[in-house]
Amino acid sequence: MKFSEFTVGMVIKHGPVIVDEAEMLAFAKSYDPQWFHINPEQAKEGRWDGLIASGWLTCSLAMRMAVDAALQNSESFASPGLERLRWLLPVRAGDALRLEATVDSLRTSSSRSDLGILRWTWRVFNQKDEQVLEVEATSLFDLGAEPR
Repeated sequence: MKFSEFTVGMVIKHGPVIVDEAEMLAFAKSYDPQWFHINPEQAKEGRWDGLIASGWLTCSLAMRMAVDAALQNSESFASPGLERLRWLLPVRAGDALRLEATVDSLRTSSSRSDLGILRWTWRVFNQKDEQVLEVEATSLFDLGAEPR
């Protein structure tokens, strides 16, 4: 989507994506090798009653859905960061996750007229309509560039 296509209050939806156990384990072994993410037997005895996905994998899946739904072929080029990140419930292999991203604000930079600033809240839900993730993000758009 182009920056000009976003409107405040707009809800952008994508998914579901199915959480694959092999991908979940590979991600955790590489980037978040805590026992409750990588050891199915030990995880059965833990607080979560089984293996759970790394929250960072959940964020990565949300990012992929945001790109597929809105950022691909846009003027988006960066993000200065997140205001808030909350992992609300564990994600498990086989879960079907979907994204609902609400546009909170849009503006052009006061110092650079070619810079668009989008603030949006990403909410990710599982197949039971339980919210598992919430992220308040900012995306920057180069209004002088051709969409990619």
